[in-house]
Amino acid sequence: MIKDNQKHLNRIHVVIDAAIIVIAYLIAYGIIFGFSGNNAGLPRGIYFSALLYIVPGGLILYWFFHLYEPMRVMGRRLELFNVMRANVVGAMLITLVLYLGKDRLIHFSRQMTFLFILFNFILESGFRLTLRSVLRSFRRKGYNQKHVLLIGYSRAAQSYIDRVSANPDWGYLIRGILDDHAERGTEYKGVRVMGPIDNLEEILPMNRLDEIAITLSINEYDKLERIVNACEKSGVHTKFIPDYNKVIPTKPYTEDLLGLPVINIRNVPLTDSFNAAVKRLIDILGGLFALTLFSPVMVIVAVAVKLSSRGPVIFSQERVGLHNRPFKMYKFRSMEVQRPSEEKDAWTTKNDPRVTAVGKFIRKTSIDELPQLFNIIKGDMSLVGPRPERPHFVEKFREEIPRYMVKHQVRPGLTGWAQVNGYRGDTSITKRIECDLYYIENWSLGLDFKIIFLTFFKGFINKNAY
Repeated sequence: MIKDNQKHLNRIHVVIDAAIIVIAYLIAYGIIFGFSGNNAGLPRGIYFSALLYIVPGGLILYWFFHLYEPMRVMGRRLELFNVMRANVVGAMLITLVLYLGKDRLIHFSRQMTFLFILFNFILESGFRLTLRSVLRSFRRKGYNQKHVLLIGYSRAAQSYIDRVSANPDWGYLIRGILDDHAERGTEYKGVRVMGPIDNLEEILPMNRLDEIAITLSINEYDKLERIVNACEKSGVHTKFIPDYNKVIPTKPYTEDLLGLPVINIRNVPLTDSFNAAVKRLIDILGGLFALTLFSPVMVIVAVAVKLSSRGPVIFSQERVGLHNRPFKMYKFRSMEVQRPSEEKDAWTTKNDPRVTAVGKFIRKTSIDELPQLFNIIKGDMSLVGPRPERPHFVEKFREEIPRYMVKHQVRPGLTGWAQVNGYRGDTSITKRIECDLYYIENWSLGLDFKIIFLTFFKGFINKNAY
């Protein structure tokens, strides 16, 4: 069983990690000084004695960054990111020690330290990717399985089975389900109901399970305390998978309120003050840079718009932004001037007579959006975020599309995840909102830069712009 072998596997893993640290260190030393060490500037013994601190320090950092926890369902990118974080922090600590001990360690090679960190990251990443590949191959073949019993036949149970079935490399083997309402023998994707929940008292003493997953339906939570007590008494690892997928259909997160777990319905990274400040700083710098870069284009377009038809060069329209606040969004005018009473409460359609000749071009190439750089610098908008809509459409969609209003928890953007995925203009609003929600819940600077990069290849030319 997994629970009998996990400690031994972790110990072997620690030994291999220690060996990798030593090997990376020796490689760096050999490249800088040669293995004779004649040009080291310090006795070889000082360099090698440093390993007495570097090896345990590195292992502690790996533990701190959760690199010895089960990685069955953790993505490889997250694991490699944690390896990188551990090595970066390690490099900072080594640099601090060298600085504080500058009189004694002034000749300790900084180049060797940099090479050591680089090789250690490369070797450790390679080892973990290889180990992950080998273990997942074993699990697909039926080895190294984690035996799981589900308590409760519910939507949560079905969702859990769906994911385990789709990912055999996780190595989960669901032995069955205990439920008080489903008939014995009821089956879902090969997993059967074995009997009532009371059978748990007979199954637990057999000690053949690695995990219990409590998947009670939401109307059976009165049984939860009794089940948890029984599982805790047996010592088996227990998970709780709440059956609120239809009530809270998003990615919630839990925080601790002086010992009271509080489930937040939605994780919005940009509600964090630091994240919001960093994004705002990048918006200001990026907006100023883009304004400088595209200013010649904007001057040419302004002249073309003015010469093509009567009316102002810049068109402003009310849109709904952060926290549902209205703001004036700027665009180059691409239509004939109309009285407010004649404006349509609808998107522009193909061959719309209101669009000018110049307007067709600047709408197709998204050049008409460039004045929104001023909105970004003002703080109404961001470089990246959900596209803002007119109040009329907001009121319409908030009643028709679930979770539509969540998009207003962040600043609207000049470009966004929906736009680089092709959902612009006259396309599915539902799909657009799904993309917006993904962006809101998974925001990172890396995702912002990715969207900006993709915008240059996918976002400018809009086949749905008329």
